[in-house]
Amino acid sequence: MAETWKNMPVSEVEVGDRVRLESGAEVLVSRIETKFMGMDTMVALIEDTPDRWYKQPVPQAAKVEVQRGR
Repeated sequence: MAETWKNMPVSEVEVGDRVRLESGAEVLVSRIETKFMGMDTMVALIEDTPDRWYKQPVPQAAKVEVQRGR
């Protein structure tokens, strides 16, 4: 069965989710940094894999597309 993308608030993103950002970039979430740069309204989604390290700050209230493998 093909995995589908679902829209959800950033606040519901979990480690292990694949997230498609507004820019179209995809991030395999390895960690979530809350209170990014000391701001309660921002989080950073971090991909830390052997192939890539990537950190993307996003507003906690934003919606993103999420693909879960479970």
